[in-house]
Amino acid sequence: MASELNHQALQIEALNLTLTDRAIQQVKALLARNNHQDHGLRVSVADGGCSGFSYKLDFAKEEEPGDLVLELGNLKVYLDSKSVSHLKGTTIDYVTSLYGGGFKFSNPNASGTCGCGTSFSA
Repeated sequence: MASELNHQALQIEALNLTLTDRAIQQVKALLARNNHQDHGLRVSVADGGCSGFSYKLDFAKEEEPGDLVLELGNLKVYLDSKSVSHLKGTTIDYVTSLYGGGFKFSNPNASGTCGCGTSFSA
């Protein structure tokens, strides 16, 4: 059990996933608005989208088997094991503009991105 916890700690350190303060505050606001204060944020990568992979954000009440769990700004963030390699070094921000707002992913592993901002190739 101790070696499993140590392995997960090393994975978390190597992952270097960041949510900006704006992103964390936006997620918390959405959780409160939907009456899900006891939930966390699930971040994953799925096949599909304009460029081959797409980012997925969802709310989750608890971790699933094999998840990597981070605590960022008092927000639990759940990552499935298949998505971890695609998310290493990624920064998730929340940006606003005249046309609205949304989550922006800055991923050093992406070799290309789509104009939609939620699709990438690696």
